[in-house]
Amino acid sequence: MRSDELFEKILQGNIRAIGKGITLIESRRPEDVRQASVLLDRLLPHTGNSLRIGITGVPGVGKSTFIESFGTYLTARGHKVAVLAVDPSSQITGGSILGDKTRMEELCRDPNAFIRPSPAGNTLGGVARRTRETMLLCEAAGYDVVIVETVGVGQSETTVASMVDFFMLLQLATAGDELQGIKKGVMELADAIVINKADIDAHKTELARSQYLNALHILRPRSMQWQVPVLTTSALKKQGMDDVWGMLEQFRSVMDESGEFSERRRKQAVDWMWSLLTDDLKDIFLHHPKVAEIFPQLRQAVAEGRTTPSAASRKLLEIFRGDSS
Repeated sequence: MRSDELFEKILQGNIRAIGKGITLIESRRPEDVRQASVLLDRLLPHTGNSLRIGITGVPGVGKSTFIESFGTYLTARGHKVAVLAVDPSSQITGGSILGDKTRMEELCRDPNAFIRPSPAGNTLGGVARRTRETMLLCEAAGYDVVIVETVGVGQSETTVASMVDFFMLLQLATAGDELQGIKKGVMELADAIVINKADIDAHKTELARSQYLNALHILRPRSMQWQVPVLTTSALKKQGMDDVWGMLEQFRSVMDESGEFSERRRKQAVDWMWSLLTDDLKDIFLHHPKVAEIFPQLRQAVAEGRTTPSAASRKLLEIFRGDSS
């Protein structure tokens, strides 16, 4: 498919063209990188018109079920939903191993939904390197709600929170030790806490809700304009989705009125630039001929305790700058 044809078909919302465009964006081949950059520059004027939502939660909380239930709720009301599900990568093939599309069968068949599982690879935080560009492409294709699902481990929450308008933390309908185990940093990132599987035990759900609300009172809010709510849902029974969407509409209204929505978008763009710059510099550094030659030896020396990480790092930088003989 020619570049002009690809551009036009993406704007028309052609699924095959969207898939080809994302494949181009995710490719690391130099020629593909150049083509992807040109494509994104052309698509940029048609982007920015979606609500970007990040969703995280521990394994077993029901992220995929929640996203499918919420996504079908939205498409039934005329919205177009794109789901970018960032999977942990297989250490053998590098491919996605969770298979989110197989766990969202109903949403996958919906003509107003697009699901793209992407391997997290080696990118910091488990977030696919080109997720931000993929969001722009989906926006240009007419998707007005873009959901980014994290793997729910490590630093992926921080990375996703920096690229979305609204960050949602899913929790289980249990309290006590579950609440105590929550990382303070993740709760501080959240714009809302949603207790899923509320149908299992109403008493425990309400107890957990009260405890989360109490915990939020002693945490610094992410925004002075927004009081973080705690909602309850049962994704399996499709309950509570109207409350979640109503909350998101209220959030957008409050943030638009205060000007903070636009400010978050500006910060997203700057964070995006730094993220890409860091990745590209690392790539250039590791592919420097002299660095690539000595790197395995220094890595082995550090692993065996024959040199310190700081000394190895300085040595590599000296070689890269040409300061070493």
